[in-house]
Amino acid sequence: MPVIVGTAAAEATGSVRWWRAAVALLVSLSLQIGVNYANDYSDGIRGTDKVRVGPLRLTASGLVPSRQVLAAALGSFAVAGFAGIAIAATTSWWLIPIGAACILAAWFYTGGSKPYGYRGLGDLSVFVFFGPVAVIGTAYAARTHPGVTWLATLAAIPAGCLAVAVLVANNLRDIPRDAETDKVTLAVLLGDRRTRTMYVGLLAVAFVATGAIAALRPWGAIALLAVPLAVTPIGQVRRGDTGRDLIRVLGATVRLQLGYGLLLAVGLML
Repeated sequence: MPVIVGTAAAEATGSVRWWRAAVALLVSLSLQIGVNYANDYSDGIRGTDKVRVGPLRLTASGLVPSRQVLAAALGSFAVAGFAGIAIAATTSWWLIPIGAACILAAWFYTGGSKPYGYRGLGDLSVFVFFGPVAVIGTAYAARTHPGVTWLATLAAIPAGCLAVAVLVANNLRDIPRDAETDKVTLAVLLGDRRTRTMYVGLLAVAFVATGAIAALRPWGAIALLAVPLAVTPIGQVRRGDTGRDLIRVLGATVRLQLGYGLLLAVGLML
């Protein structure tokens, strides 16, 4: 979603090199796949996933040997790295350290001796890397004449907020288990009630930010057509759903994220 929005922001403010946008999408997908395998590996060997409410994990379940899960994570990061180098070679070498930061952030989210995802910093990281880094970075790289624009900067706000909302829905579900295993997410620090308030607030900020985007590109307002997709998950969160019921909230939040992103992208290009 952030790459699609970033590409649309680039198209709205100039011409686009579509092959670079496609490679940026490959980078983002590879990082996303890599971080999920890395989390599966790190949480599995640490024992965090021994008792899990959410979907099955490979390492913790013993379904796949941990070294294979690690290899899948590293292989995905390698694909992202080489693809990123191709973009940097045709735009700016300053993208190399940004790409390296993305890979390091993906690994140390739950990896290493002191994973920052276990210290309440995961939400901030998701906002930064799925918001400004992904949207502005894609817009910068995709433009025929690379550059940072206000439109891409504003579009990064709802992209980041909706990505964090996905994480919050996941961590809200896992508060009881995470607290037992010393996985101190922001949801654990805030507690159940305030985490639910945070979830609703993130969606509200995303839609309010749409107004600022529409001030630059009026057609961007069609992203507000995604508001109905927010009704059901907000209702479930506010009424206090727990456990497996929150898996439905997670799925609904992802659908909202994708629906909003596609509508915003169309609006920006119009």
